[in-house]
Amino acid sequence: MAGGLLASGALTALFAMALAPPSTSQDVPTTPQPPTDKIRVEVVTVNGSGCPEGTVAVAPAPDDSAFTVTYSHYLASAGEQSDPVDFRKNCQLNLLVHAPEGYTYAIASVDYRGYASLQPGVNGVEKASYYFQGSPETTSESHRWRGPYADNWQATDSKPWEDLDWAPCGAKRNLNVNTELRVLLGSTDRSKTSFMAMDSTDARASSVYHLAWKQC
Repeated sequence: MAGGLLASGALTALFAMALAPPSTSQDVPTTPQPPTDKIRVEVVTVNGSGCPEGTVAVAPAPDDSAFTVTYSHYLASAGEQSDPVDFRKNCQLNLLVHAPEGYTYAIASVDYRGYASLQPGVNGVEKASYYFQGSPETTSESHRWRGPYADNWQATDSKPWEDLDWAPCGAKRNLNVNTELRVLLGSTDRSKTSFMAMDSTDARASSVYHLAWKQC
């Protein structure tokens, strides 16, 4: 995705419905059919120390079931060779989802991926928060890895259908997604550097946001 589009503060992506859990009992209402119209998503702003201008790409998944976010400079590090402020990096996406009339949406699950190199005793943390503009409800989930660790990492945030946080029907409310990486040395040897990246050179390491849809 061209950095210029992000610099302009607007990026449009089209995608359709995402995960829709099937009914398993006659007592459970049948999941409504997803919208047949394409869904337009506008990336209003991208801000944060983990996503400098021109280092983030947002695109629909090939099957239009989700959208992906790919980073090229999202890395937190701690140790002698790191700046003290680099132990924490974050990135906030502000999205406007244009849903068809009569439908609302929620984040059903999100897959995060990256690579970490953690010295013994060092903790790497990935955290994400989700909330709609003007809503007091914020959903947050975090995952932790402890060194020694030197490998790819993957984490999934998900909720059951009945606990999903839905966008208000008939109102345009921006969706905010704030991710964070931390490398916590604690009392470990500070002469050695550890790092954690949500960083990729191909789409397989992108963050994937799966959406659920229902009728209002």
